[in-house]
Amino acid sequence: MTVDQVAGPRETTPRPGHVPVVIVGAGPVGVTAALLLARRGVRTVVLERHHDLYPLPRAVATDDEVRRILQAAGVQEEFAAIARPARGLRLLDARHRVMAEFPRAAQGQHGFPQTSMFDQPELERLLRDALARRPECELRSGVEVVGVEQGADGPVGVTYRDDEGEHFLRADAVLGCDGANSVTRDAIGAVWEDLRFEERWTVIDVRTSLPVRCWEGVDQVCDPSRPATFMRIGEDRYRWEFRLTDASELDHERLRELIAPWVDLAHGADFEVVRQAQYTFRARIVDRWHRGRVFLLGDAAHLTPPFVGQGLCSGLRDAYNVTWKLARVLQQGANERLLETYESERKPHARHVIRLAVAMGWAMTGGQDGAAAVRRRVLGTACRIPGLAAAAGRDLSPVLAAGPLVRRRVREGGRGLAGRFCPQPWVTVDGRRARLDETLGDSFAVLTAVPLPPSLKAVVDGLGARTVCVVGLGDDTRLVDWLREGRTDAVLLRPDRVVMDVVPSGGHDFTGRPDWASLLHTTRSSFPSQQTVEEALLRSTKR
Repeated sequence: MTVDQVAGPRETTPRPGHVPVVIVGAGPVGVTAALLLARRGVRTVVLERHHDLYPLPRAVATDDEVRRILQAAGVQEEFAAIARPARGLRLLDARHRVMAEFPRAAQGQHGFPQTSMFDQPELERLLRDALARRPECELRSGVEVVGVEQGADGPVGVTYRDDEGEHFLRADAVLGCDGANSVTRDAIGAVWEDLRFEERWTVIDVRTSLPVRCWEGVDQVCDPSRPATFMRIGEDRYRWEFRLTDASELDHERLRELIAPWVDLAHGADFEVVRQAQYTFRARIVDRWHRGRVFLLGDAAHLTPPFVGQGLCSGLRDAYNVTWKLARVLQQGANERLLETYESERKPHARHVIRLAVAMGWAMTGGQDGAAAVRRRVLGTACRIPGLAAAAGRDLSPVLAAGPLVRRRVREGGRGLAGRFCPQPWVTVDGRRARLDETLGDSFAVLTAVPLPPSLKAVVDGLGARTVCVVGLGDDTRLVDWLREGRTDAVLLRPDRVVMDVVPSGGHDFTGRPDWASLLHTTRSSFPSQQTVEEALLRSTKR
């Protein structure tokens, strides 16, 4: 299996076919990617090894940014029915005394609770149900992908086997969402970079009606001799994670001892162990995220210890980032270099999150020497500094660095907004009350506090962007205040709601000649114009 420059895959299949995008793996990341592409009219075939849901789900937490991604995928209402808002994270010492607390708000900037707990099998079911409703998507389960090949030019070839034999697909692009043992990763020759964290933990999922002592958030016990994590994930569902020296099945007495700080477990009590599994928590990231039209997403590209609840979240961010870019290239003929921004934007953020998780892991488990005890005392003191807890929460989603799709100028007004997410309040547009993204659609958008000059109108028309005036939206002036604080009159939002460029207060155009003009120029624009989109963009930004 290779994606090197070869003569190209041969077609020897009894079931030939061409599809715009093949997705390898039908976990939450792969299915979400398919749904996001479907909303842009891109057909996909999703290939999954297992007939049923992935057998060892682990994720139980998501943040408000990922809730917004699920909204974009069209499953937010269903997810809200299975999600449970959480109060935040507490760090406990060995005697279960609170060392630090990181509260999470009931509503974050994306319009949802900053932390939500859920049961991954329920999430997978609602994603699969949504996939089945989309005519653009086809799921083929019980298949094994055995080859991914890409020639110097032309489509990618994917070979897979099922009970009927071997089959072949030609695709314009392949998304490898096939987990830590990714076949797709091997095909593009990507290798792991080890970020130096590896521990064996036992995870116990429980259903019980017993009174459980919890604060409706996540407890992390920073005890090197017995680190543990506890959280409530549903009305009667709980999870414990323990680093145990023995990997054997827990008997009743051993289990009662471990969970005693949270619940009194007597013989015959209503306490069902739904699942017990052993995991090796690792910190890794691949050296390359794509080659040609083959991309790695989720655990195929990065492995994050679970201590900050960002493993699945990072994978869904991958899907949100790459799908709108891929759709614009495939459907509208945008510059192929647009796809290179996937790795340059996502890899630094994924590395950042992994390092945060590793730091939290070492705070919990970093040895039993005197220095470790000092570190834990310093941590407990530092986390009580006013504002530090809120800053730590924001740090999970840092501002995107300047790049082709993030126009940042240190000396220009509005420097604080480029690369940041636009907040999502409830707004009223055309008499309809809705979340902001529902009024913006799936493409580019302009939020403005002033009338747009003709030059900016050309940019808007060229991109197919919707323009929304933020004055009088019924959002308690949240967007007006956001623009004012950023010293801007208008912002240009990408389809993933990151601010791509700004019009400084009192300005008439974007900040200089942007690199995004040539990347987003399309050869198959459906918008009538006497100029090409690129000409309109460049004429505007040269003024």
